[in-house]
Amino acid sequence: MATMHSLFLGFLFVAVLLLGGFGNGAVVEHHVIPSLQGPVAIPYGASNPGPSVHLRERIVNIARHEIAVREATGKNDGARVEEYLAYTGLGKGYAWCAAFVSWCYGKAGLPAPRNAWSPALFPNARRYTRERVQRRAVQQADLFAIYSQKLGRIDHVGIVQKMERSWILTVEGNVNNAVLSKRRSLTTVYAFSNWLD
Repeated sequence: MATMHSLFLGFLFVAVLLLGGFGNGAVVEHHVIPSLQGPVAIPYGASNPGPSVHLRERIVNIARHEIAVREATGKNDGARVEEYLAYTGLGKGYAWCAAFVSWCYGKAGLPAPRNAWSPALFPNARRYTRERVQRRAVQQADLFAIYSQKLGRIDHVGIVQKMERSWILTVEGNVNNAVLSKRRSLTTVYAFSNWLD
């Protein structure tokens, strides 16, 4: 009987790991914004796009729909901001740029990234090398990082809408207490990461 009990617990443990995504800790509940269901526009020039192209477009569309969300009092609060933070296990009052990015990926149906700490979204295994960035390998829905000399680490993250010449167009949260689209020079970007390929 003890062997059956141990065997059952072993199977239960494996099932929890598989459902939880080996380190994401919890089963992720996914919600899709109704206006984004159905066909997704294919970027101009894409031929015979694979699932990654559609997924990248979906992530960016989700992020764009959040542009103009603002904090309630300028203290990392407000219903929508607190929803982003809650997705990563935090309450109001915390910096939320990484939580926003994680929330967008979650709304697109992805279990990762799911972290409110911006440096965690740039592990070496996911970062673009300098050569790949120079070869213009950065894609729509990849993440970009801004480095803080004062903190000595990455302290801001956002989503790439597109990359052209020496700049990127972004969607990012926690900028001037809101979700905004910005144009950033590549010289200000510290790193890029790819969570899709």
